[in-house]
Amino acid sequence: MHKTLIIADDVQLFDSSGLNVITFDDYLANFPKLNEPKTRVINLCDTSEYLSRGYYCSLLAQARKHRVLPAVNTINDMRMTADSHMPPRVTLPDTLQSTDITVLPASFFVIFGKTEEPALAMVAHRAFALYPCPIMQLTLHVASESGATIGYTECRVVGFNALPADMHRYAVKQLTAFAGSAWRSPTKGKKVRWDMAILVNPDEITPPSDKKALKNFVKAAENVGIHAEIVSQLNPAEIGHYDALFIRETTAIEHSTYQLARAAEREGLIVMDDSSSILRCCNKVFLQDAFSYQNVPAPKSRFVSQADANACDKLVSELGLPLVLKLPESSFSRGVYKVESVTELQEKLTEMLGVSALVLVQEYIFTDYDWRIGVLGGKPIYACKYFMARNHWQIYHHDGDHTDSGDFVTMATFEVPRPVLQAAVKAAKVVGNGLYGVDIKQDGNNVFVIEVNDNPSIEAGIEDKYLGKALYEIIMQEFADRLEKRGK
Repeated sequence: MHKTLIIADDVQLFDSSGLNVITFDDYLANFPKLNEPKTRVINLCDTSEYLSRGYYCSLLAQARKHRVLPAVNTINDMRMTADSHMPPRVTLPDTLQSTDITVLPASFFVIFGKTEEPALAMVAHRAFALYPCPIMQLTLHVASESGATIGYTECRVVGFNALPADMHRYAVKQLTAFAGSAWRSPTKGKKVRWDMAILVNPDEITPPSDKKALKNFVKAAENVGIHAEIVSQLNPAEIGHYDALFIRETTAIEHSTYQLARAAEREGLIVMDDSSSILRCCNKVFLQDAFSYQNVPAPKSRFVSQADANACDKLVSELGLPLVLKLPESSFSRGVYKVESVTELQEKLTEMLGVSALVLVQEYIFTDYDWRIGVLGGKPIYACKYFMARNHWQIYHHDGDHTDSGDFVTMATFEVPRPVLQAAVKAAKVVGNGLYGVDIKQDGNNVFVIEVNDNPSIEAGIEDKYLGKALYEIIMQEFADRLEKRGK
């Protein structure tokens, strides 16, 4: 039997409901608990803003292995994309297409797939099936397509606070019923053909793979029976022409790479890296919370939502100086800062909290190099030592438009100290079963996982220096194996 947590922005709205509702701050501070039962989370916070408290509620729930509604993938699907500026929509069923839309409410709320509008019950059910969010606001529209008039609804996710007061009683009734019900999982997408799109960005300054490495991937794909095509532009409508998507462009949630991964998954493609890996790796708050929950060795860390003097003094007392500050989304050493004093800490923390509701603060661990262990399908496939950039504390040193990086050493995985490999495999398992680069610091017998990178760097003459072209064939064989497993 699952335990169900209900989390809301304003718990006072539930005073007379008889439900046990907690705040995000309570969830952040008091969960997960030792030996807790399987836990479900109903997130009624406002999730419409990226990196808001509501967004983090679902993100951390997934890191803690709590089944959550809405899931982060759903939240991102519901938000307007930077490309289309269009919210998700649901076409009206045939029974309503001939109805005069002006007699229906222009806008209505859907609570766990239910609505107070009987004529729109099927629409509410369909919207919840496509976008399983606790509370949505649907707005009716009419459009002309191919000479026909089509009725549809635009869908927007909202928090409990957005509901009018006269709907609270109805919403609590539906919440109570849903909390006691079984949750169904979404169905899988369709299977398609064996063609691969390798997505790249030719204008990227520090791409994950250089041109020679990309050619090696194409050749390796051919050797295992996959026709691979390098593409620099791809829209969701074109995804169905392929049966696999290999992303070799730096990923981000607020980016077309994530949207394409989601679109490909809905079409049933094999995707590397998948959208779940992208959202988990791109957000360092998720990783650190998951590391803590699943006993992955990592630097001492704190999630910070305030930058007042007391908070800063406490951080210095617990973690010492210097400290490393990280925005949730950062890559290639960008968005990561080292501070040497309390004053510098407070100034930088204030600046970063203007961008994100949470900032990750870590103890500083000095090493001459970081381990990078490539993990595919839960197994180490390559190993590198990345040395720090000259006169800098990070591997990459960004100075305006110029980027400098340190030296490297590539070796066989069997030459890597066993604790490093074990930590890499354990950390990768937190994220998923894809292709990851796990960054680890080693201090004597102690190892510390810094982060797990989706879409890791694989460049000719660096990561492949030991295995050569065999590295590319290992990765493409994994695609082929997964395609075979799907029965195509």
